[in-house]
Amino acid sequence: MKDTPIGIAMLNDEREHVWRENNPENERVVQQWMDIIKGKVKNVDGSAPQVVPASRIITGTRLAQQMGEELRRAGCRSVIMCYNVWNFPFLVWPFLNTLGRNVPVLSLSNNNGKFPGNVGLLATDGALRQAGIRTHRITGDMDDAKVQEQLADWVRAAQAVTTIRNEVYGLYGGHSMGMETGYWHLTALLKCLGVTARQVDQLWLLKVMENEVDEAEVDKGHAWFEELLGDRLLYDGNMLTAETLKTQLRLYLAMNMVNEEKGFDFCGLKGQRELTEHVCLGDVAEMLMNDPYDWNGPKESVVCATEADANAAVTMQLLKYLTGGLPTLFMDVRLYHPDRDLWDWCNSGNHASWYAARSFEPAKNFEKITLHPALEFYFKAGGASVEFDAAPGPMTFARLGIWDEKPYMAIIPGESVELPPEESRQLKDQTDPTWPHVWAKLECSFDEFLNVFPCNHVQGVPGDRVRALTMLCEIAGIKPIVLGRERLEPVWETMG
Repeated sequence: MKDTPIGIAMLNDEREHVWRENNPENERVVQQWMDIIKGKVKNVDGSAPQVVPASRIITGTRLAQQMGEELRRAGCRSVIMCYNVWNFPFLVWPFLNTLGRNVPVLSLSNNNGKFPGNVGLLATDGALRQAGIRTHRITGDMDDAKVQEQLADWVRAAQAVTTIRNEVYGLYGGHSMGMETGYWHLTALLKCLGVTARQVDQLWLLKVMENEVDEAEVDKGHAWFEELLGDRLLYDGNMLTAETLKTQLRLYLAMNMVNEEKGFDFCGLKGQRELTEHVCLGDVAEMLMNDPYDWNGPKESVVCATEADANAAVTMQLLKYLTGGLPTLFMDVRLYHPDRDLWDWCNSGNHASWYAARSFEPAKNFEKITLHPALEFYFKAGGASVEFDAAPGPMTFARLGIWDEKPYMAIIPGESVELPPEESRQLKDQTDPTWPHVWAKLECSFDEFLNVFPCNHVQGVPGDRVRALTMLCEIAGIKPIVLGRERLEPVWETMG
């Protein structure tokens, strides 16, 4: 998975008799923090972000400039400023001005009683904030698991922001059915995240499907589905046939090819109405894009948002980076059951099959999956709809929204719950039993959710990612609105 190098540096006292005495200990502390990051921040594919230490503890102006240049040349896109002793605060400026003032900054200190590291942190970080630089601060014992988790969350947040910068979103077909909450907000997203979009007509995909897709690959994929699903592949001779399923597989292969050709890092597929009425339903192709595997084995999950919902795609891409590469969910906010305080979040679209059992072995997930014929009422071209109940477990749900051209992120901690089969069947009959469902319990109330949530599509990932996602937003200048939990606003928000 893509990532960006993280710089790590320490400032010290400029008095030679002081730094000669304490630098060996300072070097040890920097190395320990590096070891913690390497141990705590692992991606799904086994990789970890590169942590680049400044080769010397900073004790003077020229050395500060040299270390900033060293990290800049190493490609560092974020920086951790370590504090262990008193330092001369002004040294941060020749260092940071050389490295680049737009990098996310974490001020990090272990709670050291012998030396005034916390004093150095507050004096130096305070200078940065005086100049309007948003920073985060962490202080605590480096052996404390909670401190280590907080550090890992910041690293994930900084990685998400610095990795999505300069990425390109492939927008296939424009916003679907005029859903303006899913339209690409160019200026707002360039300002906060540095990400842009290129729109390509869906005709391009159709021509690649017709002229460039390898039919041997289509047959291989079709055989894989038949082997995994057996009699849960519900051919009906009309909407779902071997050929309509193969058309969906051609669409998947074509999206991969065009993404590679155009340099798209993530994408969204309009689908309705051109594809769904004249080519095929996009569900299977979107599922495969978001999955961490296909018939050729393990692969990186590639975010693909149904109905080309751009704000959903950006949310999903950020959540993917926050989790080290896990698939991300895209759901309709469909139905609330007040008697159960339970949400039914379902849509005809891209629930990665991974969520059926949260397994990286496709067979374990597909044991719980059925492919149904697409609903002819909506999707006249046919193909398969994917149906399963998402596996239970803690979740973080989120959505990027826009208020008066200003971005904000709704963040909702909760869980996906498992229902008894008969109860699940009865509830699914109230919406659509041929689509994937998440039975969602939220920490916030129905009224709180309804008052704040920006649109009809919600995204999610496993685990409690609230702190990491909040840090991400604070780094990027996106207003985080956490539902169901109190949040301590940083000074740059309270000062307006």
